[in-house]
Amino acid sequence: MTHAFHHDLAFSTPDQTTAFAEALAHQLVPGDVILLSGGIGAGKTHFARAVIQSRLAAQGLAEDVPSPTFTLVQTYDDTLCEIWHSDLYRLTHPDEVEELGLIDAFETAICLVEWPDRLGELLPQNALSLEFSTGGASDDPDLRHVRISGPAEQWEARIEKALP
Repeated sequence: MTHAFHHDLAFSTPDQTTAFAEALAHQLVPGDVILLSGGIGAGKTHFARAVIQSRLAAQGLAEDVPSPTFTLVQTYDDTLCEIWHSDLYRLTHPDEVEELGLIDAFETAICLVEWPDRLGELLPQNALSLEFSTGGASDDPDLRHVRISGPAEQWEARIEKALP
């Protein structure tokens, strides 16, 4: 039986979000899927960009990491594995996900998926979910809340290592 865990974080600056993304980046292995949800401007792409750039930098590589809003998928090779960054916002049906090759990548690559609700029943059971939201009780435009959840057996220890 899979035990789920939940953890809530708050970041008051983009640099804090980046630091967490960088710490988590080095805990990731092929077959890891991170589902990034939240409204437009909530920090999903910022987080994904920081993960990708951190993994590339660790291998002495540097690359521009644009949002895949129009390409739907961007892939990167950090010499250890492929990293897939997808933005499914423009998809209208889960069948379109299979055409992208994303389902196969879930098994072999590190996958960062924005707008994972578009996956429908194709959501991987072993995925880590990060739900981003902004603001809250304060009017601080930089404040980000992140609700983390996933299978404890696969993710809890790695999240603990990445926490600030």
